[in-house]
Amino acid sequence: MKLFNLLTIGAILFFTQFNLSAQTLKTPTPSPIQTIKQSFALTDIGIEYYRPSAKGRTVFGDLVPFGKIWRTGANGPTKLTFGEDVTIEGNKVPAGTYALYTIPNKDKWEILFYKDLKLGGNVNDYNKENELFRISSNVSLSNDKIETFTINVSDIAATSCKIEVAWENTKVSFSVNADIDAVVMKNIENLMEKDSRPYYQAASYYFENNKDLKKALEWINKAVEQNPKAYWVALLKAKIELKSGDKKAAALTAQKVIELAKEAKNDDYVKMAEGIISQTK
Repeated sequence: MKLFNLLTIGAILFFTQFNLSAQTLKTPTPSPIQTIKQSFALTDIGIEYYRPSAKGRTVFGDLVPFGKIWRTGANGPTKLTFGEDVTIEGNKVPAGTYALYTIPNKDKWEILFYKDLKLGGNVNDYNKENELFRISSNVSLSNDKIETFTINVSDIAATSCKIEVAWENTKVSFSVNADIDAVVMKNIENLMEKDSRPYYQAASYYFENNKDLKKALEWINKAVEQNPKAYWVALLKAKIELKSGDKKAAALTAQKVIELAKEAKNDDYVKMAEGIISQTK
């Protein structure tokens, strides 16, 4: 009886150890997850999606049927997170997380923004009442094959960007815009009433967004006074002067940038300053 118990315990220990070993086996994921965090406007855009590969298969029109709702990736739905209110192709999108579903077709895709994150990848239970909205995007074809399903953020500017969806030789995209000007202008107004004033940042925003260049020049001059050795500050001053039409002043400031940048051994700023001087001739 004791021998039987010992054998039983031994068998249990063996299979327990075997199961633990099996559970620790890690293999490559066929459709790995990717998480993107892209700084945009005043916050971030987040994208979470699974990336299947073509593996010699015909993707659109076969693996992914035309005319049917697709979870836009593998395993689960693609999720888009916006840290602030944005507009997508003119449609208002409150800050938050949305599931991205699509209906691929040969020449055009329907892109669906879905509010219910619980649906997951089961598109059979898709309920149009939970859509925020949907848009159409024309298909762009390429001779270069994209083996692995890809979503990225491109053409990033201060308040606009594009989100691109690409696989095989097919790409679609849509534009995202953030209306942050009123927020930034109010922040500048408030901060300029304090003792520690962000002259450089305020001047940069005015320059980049075609605001009052006279005010931008006033602020950048104060920024130069605060940090006379900062060649990047002087470069912005030269840019503002050039944009204001004062080529003589821009050339003199750019020459100062070259001197400061050489002293700091920064060839990139030397080259940028030389570019400004070339525009003054």
